[in-house]
Amino acid sequence: MADDAYLFLLPDRHPRLGAALASVGAPDLTETPAVHGWLQAHDVSASSEQVRILPAEAESLIPADAERLPVPLSEEEALKVQQECAPQAVTDMESELLDFRETTQDWEALVHRALTAGIAPQRIAQLTGLDPQEIGRLTA
Repeated sequence: MADDAYLFLLPDRHPRLGAALASVGAPDLTETPAVHGWLQAHDVSASSEQVRILPAEAESLIPADAERLPVPLSEEEALKVQQECAPQAVTDMESELLDFRETTQDWEALVHRALTAGIAPQRIAQLTGLDPQEIGRLTA
C-alpha cells in the first residue's frame, strides 16, 4: 500500500489546513503502531485539532516546519480524507458522484456538472465507478 496521505501537526497560529484527523473517522489508522507512536512522541491525541491530515498530492501545502508522517490508507479512508479536505462545493458534488453508484440515470449530466465544478476526470471515475474512457469521451 502506498503512502496516500500525510498526518501533520499544525503549527501554532497557522491557518487551518487539511482536515482534523478526528473528522476523518479512521480508527484503524490511529491504532497502527506507527501512528500511535508518532502521536505519543509528539504528546498529542488523535482527537486534537492540531493533528491534521492531507492527501499525499497536497503535501506541498504542509508548512515546512510541521512534523509530518506519511500514512497508507484504504480506498474508503482515502475517499474520506479527500472529501474532508475539499471545499464545500466540491464536497457536495463528490457526494452526488458517490450517490451515483446507486443509480444510472442521467449520468452524462452529472459528469458534466462535476467537470464544470472542477473535479478531475480521474476523481469522477474513482467516485462513480464509471469507465475513465467514457468520462474522457465527454471532455473531448
